[in-house]
Amino acid sequence: MDSDYSVFSILPPFNNVRAQVIDPSGHLVTVGNGVFLSYEAVADPDGSVNSTSIGKSGFWNYTLPLFGQTLAPDHGLAGCNMPGAGNVPQPMSLDLDRQWFGAEGVPITPYDDSGQKNPYPLMRLVVRDVLGTALAATSVVLPVSDEMDCSGCHASNSVAAARPAAGWVNDPDPARDFRLNILRLHDDRQVASPSYLSALAQLGLDPAGLYPSVQGSGLPVLCAACHTSNALPGTGLSGISALTSAMHRLHANTRDPESGLTLDSSANRSACYSCHPGSTTRCLRGAMGAAIAADGSMAMQCQSCHGNMSRVGDVNRVGWLQQPSCQNCHTGTAVQNAGLIRYTNAYTPAGELRPTVNPVFATNPDQPAPGFDLYRFSRGHGGLYCEACHGSTHAEFPSSHRNDNLQSLQVQGHAGVVSECTVCHASPANGL
Repeated sequence: MDSDYSVFSILPPFNNVRAQVIDPSGHLVTVGNGVFLSYEAVADPDGSVNSTSIGKSGFWNYTLPLFGQTLAPDHGLAGCNMPGAGNVPQPMSLDLDRQWFGAEGVPITPYDDSGQKNPYPLMRLVVRDVLGTALAATSVVLPVSDEMDCSGCHASNSVAAARPAAGWVNDPDPARDFRLNILRLHDDRQVASPSYLSALAQLGLDPAGLYPSVQGSGLPVLCAACHTSNALPGTGLSGISALTSAMHRLHANTRDPESGLTLDSSANRSACYSCHPGSTTRCLRGAMGAAIAADGSMAMQCQSCHGNMSRVGDVNRVGWLQQPSCQNCHTGTAVQNAGLIRYTNAYTPAGELRPTVNPVFATNPDQPAPGFDLYRFSRGHGGLYCEACHGSTHAEFPSSHRNDNLQSLQVQGHAGVVSECTVCHASPANGL
């Protein structure tokens, strides 16, 4: 999510929670059958609890100009809400097609109820019967960060190459300052473009550009209103590059003010953490992100899966959907593989995604849509989603962050992949 919504917005507070239920006989619950799920805030081992977003973000002041909705605080864009100060359990809906219970767009922020920053707050998912009796419960992380920051280059009086033609804005509010500088620079680059003028007209904005629009109206703009983002379905204007392409392609040749290297040339996660949640959140925290090479360095970086910034910004790539897959590293079995059973980089020396030899570890094709195969939409044993046992993307078990591991510890007594049969089955199959 953004730390400030008064100038522009890239992402709203919007966290998706999905869960599956196993019945006492070890079978997946695929229809309601009198079973109901809800989520509520719960304290982590440090006592940090996040039940409400009231007073923690200015998002709700700008939902109408940004998203066309007037929302009460704690209410989410997709109809799912925070539990609130009273920690009222919030319902999850059964999706018969996906065979999961879901809560879409929970508007959680990275600040707990005592005002302390915690990017990995917990929610307790509770299964109840028709009488409201709790049958089972588990605690899961809802990762969230407002650490996305462009001030390293775009703050007033920072990097000369990013200085707008009209000069630095020098707004006294640091959060607004770099954002206003970005809009000024965006206008410098685009204001003579017919497609830009057309976009401004379609959105009812000042023909002089985004900066005068925001300054004149006092209302923010949504980046995805012009630049399509699959994180916000239905956004964007025809003829304008997708947000992920525009951002990554433009910045690929930008020099990191700390290292002096172009962001495209850096082979470590610091190139991504310059803008994405990094210095505090450290979102690449799963088993792969925490792996250590023989020389003591990090064995895998963001680029190990996603490639460099130019690849991410390729105009032909479909953002959020066209991603590397498990099988690009986990190429097969011990006897059928692409040279190794497991690689630490998804790409061949030629720069292409590594082909799969045996699909035993492969994601499901055409999920969530034809032509794509995302890990978080893939299923395996007993119809369970892979993430149910292996952890969520970027937080594969065991995670380097304690809160991510609490569920594994709860259900099987140790961190790591959920691998004990008795977690789901009263007794192991075939007497094993």
